[in-house]
Amino acid sequence: MNRLFSLLSWSTRAGQGLAITMLGLVVVWASGCATITDIGATVGENAGVIRPEEAESLRRAGVAVGRTFEDITPEQEYYIGRTVGATILSAYRPYNHPAANEYVNLLGQALALASDKPETFGGYRFLILDSDEINAFAAPGGFIFVTRGMLRLCRTEDELAAVLAHEIGHVQHAHGLSAIRSSRLVTAFTVLAIETTRTLGSDEVRELTTAFEGSVSDITHTLMTSGYSRRAEREADQAAVTIMQRVGYNPHALVRMLEEMDQRLDPQGLDFAATHPPPRNRIREIQRWIRDVPAATPSPASRQQRFESALREI
Repeated sequence: MNRLFSLLSWSTRAGQGLAITMLGLVVVWASGCATITDIGATVGENAGVIRPEEAESLRRAGVAVGRTFEDITPEQEYYIGRTVGATILSAYRPYNHPAANEYVNLLGQALALASDKPETFGGYRFLILDSDEINAFAAPGGFIFVTRGMLRLCRTEDELAAVLAHEIGHVQHAHGLSAIRSSRLVTAFTVLAIETTRTLGSDEVRELTTAFEGSVSDITHTLMTSGYSRRAEREADQAAVTIMQRVGYNPHALVRMLEEMDQRLDPQGLDFAATHPPPRNRIREIQRWIRDVPAATPSPASRQQRFESALREI
């Protein structure tokens, strides 16, 4: 639970830490070349955002570990996800109910362990947002948020498992990272390449920071406004079906959730309707995948009791 609620401290530190985070990402992403890593460390030192000993540590890391521009490591994904999470928490208030959050977190952890990406650098984290919107978000690195409005829509633990498994599917397929516009990263690395023979000035530092701030904005805009592509949603649905079957939940619950959302969502709204493809389209595909799975398999009574007990105040 301490790890779970450490999410709450992001929003207060997000503003002052954003430049540090982005400059750190410049250094980490550029560490495939010792020379470029050295420049990145110099950027941070001269800007006053990292200490000399931290800069030296980054230089040593650049020499020791070769990384390519395309290979974003789990650690890098984690720090990107933290920043995206801070942005989400600046728009939504966390729901202060320890028992409900613990229940959602424990269920989410069980589902994540059955995914094709059971581990992330900082571990999966689940948090309820105090909002009546029907929505859920998955930031890179395993930071998953679900609104009270979405939880109220769930009538069984299987249906809640369907929601969480779908979001885990987005993490599994790194859909958040794919939302970053490549032009932003190209801008950053072009600056680094041009400036490898001298210390970066304030204009270059500003350009790098802006590029990586934009990367986070790309992700949060996709999560909260425009939504993922149909292909990404299809992949997340496929992952959800697989995860649910591995854990013992009935994947027909995903269909039931989508049917309920199809009835309740406002097409002109700013919630799930704005960030996901029409539920009917997804339902048809999911039904093809699970046509051999019995739809009426009853859930254990203890499971429903646990669900109702944890979320009765939602």
